[in-house]
Amino acid sequence: MTEHVQTRRFFAIVPAAGVGKRVGGDIPKQYLSIHGKTILEHTLLELLAVERLEKIIVALGRDDDYWRHLDIFSSPRISVVEGGAERVDSVLAGLTLCAQQADQQDWVLVHDVARPCVQRLSVNHLIDTLQDHPVGGLLAVPATDTIKQAHGQLVEQTVDRSCLWHAQTPQMFGLQLLTQAIEKGLANNAEITDEASAIELQGLQPLLVEGLRSNIKVTRPEDIALASYYLDNKPSSKNKENT
Repeated sequence: MTEHVQTRRFFAIVPAAGVGKRVGGDIPKQYLSIHGKTILEHTLLELLAVERLEKIIVALGRDDDYWRHLDIFSSPRISVVEGGAERVDSVLAGLTLCAQQADQQDWVLVHDVARPCVQRLSVNHLIDTLQDHPVGGLLAVPATDTIKQAHGQLVEQTVDRSCLWHAQTPQMFGLQLLTQAIEKGLANNAEITDEASAIELQGLQPLLVEGLRSNIKVTRPEDIALASYYLDNKPSSKNKENT
């Protein structure tokens, strides 16, 4: 008799409780409009296009009322949870809600809300690459610029860039593994800058999956124009226009 192996499902968490006003002025940057849609909508639309994602949990600020005016939140695949003061707190809140719907071994993909240019092809590539991996991993791109290590604004040395990568999102790990890694990291007052860093603190090695350089994070005002360009030229946008 063949033993039945349960298929691991895929869930997504989008931490979106940050303010990010250095980009948008009076409103959080995720609500800035590009091509008639907010950054948050662009991000969620592309994740919704990944059919294997069963649920997308969005962690929002306690006083955030902007999202209530967006039609995309009527999607049955999107759930909302109250986020925290830091990104890692919002991710943990999303994981807690996810645990009510998912199995402990299911996969969770955490994606920055401020990366609206992510492409569904990259997300599917990440899933295909990692779904049988023992740890998990993240989208990233190799560093191409010359990297300087500095003290203040004085160069100390030039760093070998051949082993350096720029981390992106989504980052994909098992629900139980990621939850425990973040909880242990916070308990030890460790600095958790992304999900992979929490996993690394447990002595594990996430896999780097090469993504696209267009998957930028909107952090500065000039990033809006660049994101606008990438959104206007990504294959999925053109495909939708031709259907």
